[in-house]
Amino acid sequence: QVQLVESGGGLVQPGGSLRLSCAASENIFNFNAMGWYRQAPGKQRELVASINVGGVTDYADSVKDRFTISRDNAQNTVALQMNALKPEDTAVYYCYARILRYHNWGPGTQVTVAS
Repeated sequence: QVQLVESGGGLVQPGGSLRLSCAASENIFNFNAMGWYRQAPGKQRELVASINVGGVTDYADSVKDRFTISRDNAQNTVALQMNALKPEDTAVYYCYARILRYHNWGPGTQVTVAS
């Protein structure tokens, strides 16, 4: 069992940037994967970005070239740098970690992109 806590959400104008951070309660070195999902009102939860133990990343087509996921093993954190934000990026963003067959989720942080 691992606890995940997101931070960094908020209100930003279209075209602006936010940096989300996910802090894990234990060492993330051997986590199979960590990443970010999001869920907007009326929509299914979707994968935004992920990074595995080898540092290989994956991104949703809608955020490629705008978002960057990174990992800091010393701080037990995973960050999501979000640039050129669009109103359609508005959602609750959830940190997740996969450890073997176990899937862990943070409580989420709200990101709102609006003028």
